Amino acid sequence: TRIQPPAIADVREPNFRNIVINGDMAVAQRGTSTTSNGYLVDRFIIDEATDGAITYTQDTDVPAGSEFANSIKLDCTTADASIGAAQYCILTTKFEGQNLQYLKYGTSSAQSLTLSFWVKSVKTGTYCVNFTKEAGSGTRYECPIEYTISSASTWEKKTIILSPTAGSTSLITGTAGAIVDSNASGFRVIFTLAAGTDWHGTNNTWVAASDKMSTSNQVNFLDSTSNNFWITGVQLEAGSVATDFEVVPYDQNLERCQRYYMRWQGDASDQRSIANGMAVTTSQVRMVVVYPITLRSFPTVTEADIETLNAAKVVTVVNLNATVDPGINAVNLQIDADSGTPYTVGQAISLRTGASTSSYLALSAEL
Repeated sequence: TRIQPPAIADVREPNFRNIVINGDMAVAQRGTSTTSNGYLVDRFIIDEATDGAITYTQDTDVPAGSEFANSIKLDCTTADASIGAAQYCILTTKFEGQNLQYLKYGTSSAQSLTLSFWVKSVKTGTYCVNFTKEAGSGTRYECPIEYTISSASTWEKKTIILSPTAGSTSLITGTAGAIVDSNASGFRVIFTLAAGTDWHGTNNTWVAASDKMSTSNQVNFLDSTSNNFWITGVQLEAGSVATDFEVVPYDQNLERCQRYYMRWQGDASDQRSIANGMAVTTSQVRMVVVYPITLRSFPTVTEADIETLNAAKVVTVVNLNATVDPGINAVNLQIDADSGTPYTVGQAISLRTGASTSSYLALSAEL
């Protein structure tokens, strides 16, 4: 008797079923702590707009026995006991629309989504997650959903199912519910820590609105400097069942993050080479920085304390301008010396970080 092998679909483990990149909080190219708004842990951006203050860190506090080594920690360092109507504090991750077409938003076949994550907080009570379908060529739709942190300072796993018809609505299944099919942001998930009345919506109901990031039941996480909040293991997947967290090897995780942000970081004990080029005048160098990952879009270039090296002479960079190279796998840099005419036309020049942890070159193509 001939034994037929099972269909491939029956045995193949799904690849990248987790829509969230870096949901295990392992990659943090920018550093491990900040008091400023913006990214720290890759793909997760903090936006605090209250009279309080937050310190955002990559932490090692994780659920016992879990597959995670890192979490995001948010520490309230200045309290705001009364959140104003227009104030808020949120942690957000965004996704390219072209990667989400299989969700079939904008049709009657739109799929449900399941969000699962581990969370821990000193402050218990009702928190909210906001799901936002970006406008694109249609309409921006949002749905806030409540969850409860029951035990203080205890890791709890949460699962939230998002229906395309949440609240008995047809917004997502209508044509305006389609997710933009491009490299622009098509969908985002927002973890809300505090939100004033301007941002309140109805629990588990899609609405055509801007920033309905919570319900009126949302706690004010910033009401005490004793409050800390941790999150890790964030997974968003198609369907209405939460599967085990999809572990991605660190190198692959880093490459996926580098599509949006790539950084050459200085070191206190060594300079790190970035690229090579040529002096086109006695005070200016041009070079091409080629990167191995296709960036989402042409990047914004930032730097601090970057140096050029020519014939063992170190020159500090005073100005660095970027222009697009054909495609988006390279960037042309025009580099000006800080003073004088240190170069010889036609001379080979190297670009490197300085011997300092404050030195870096970064390419940002964030959503």
